[in-house]
Amino acid sequence: MHKTIENLNYIQNQINAKLLKLNLNNYMPKIIAISKTFKINNILPLIEHGHRDFGENKVQEALEKWTELKNKNKNIKLHMVGKLQTNKVKFVLPLFDFIHSLDSLKLAKKISEEQKKHKNKPKIFIQINIGNEPQKSGIDKIKLAEFYNECINLDLDIVGTMCLPPIDNDPDTYFLEMKEITKILNLKEMSMGMSEDYLKAIEHSSTYLRIGSKIFGPRS
Repeated sequence: MHKTIENLNYIQNQINAKLLKLNLNNYMPKIIAISKTFKINNILPLIEHGHRDFGENKVQEALEKWTELKNKNKNIKLHMVGKLQTNKVKFVLPLFDFIHSLDSLKLAKKISEEQKKHKNKPKIFIQINIGNEPQKSGIDKIKLAEFYNECINLDLDIVGTMCLPPIDNDPDTYFLEMKEITKILNLKEMSMGMSEDYLKAIEHSSTYLRIGSKIFGPRS
């Protein structure tokens, strides 16, 4: 068995044990295998194993790796998890099914414009600057309701929220706040939890876990 499959199975078993401990029977978060920087030969075993959700953060790399793979595997769902520049949107829409990093009105308008051309409407997560960190992208919590309404007026398919908690802090507080914010917006999906904190994210009902190094190993 390929190492990536062993790692994925281990993670799934951890998740199952956590859900059992929390007595959550009707909830199963999806694992997005973050395959950025990894070659196709690391990805293929997971596809053959039946895994369907993968994440990339660089548009050019994704185009090179996934254009043919997605043509051959129609049920794969590709997630854009990195910062998205407006000039790359026209390349993203034909390939990606989800965008996890909507962080500005400028980007929202560009996606709205391009999705009319491509007749492809990706599912979108609003990235929230949950820790109010000046060096991070994301919508300010105070402006979130207004921004969400603007996105709806632009005919964007907003399905949920995404966050990157401050690295050196316990993520619990931020995950709890994300859950409350998402509920207020009446959204169902939350993209939060990575290789080091996905089990904590489960405690707060995250629906998409973005896991890279725990599946693929350390990046060179």
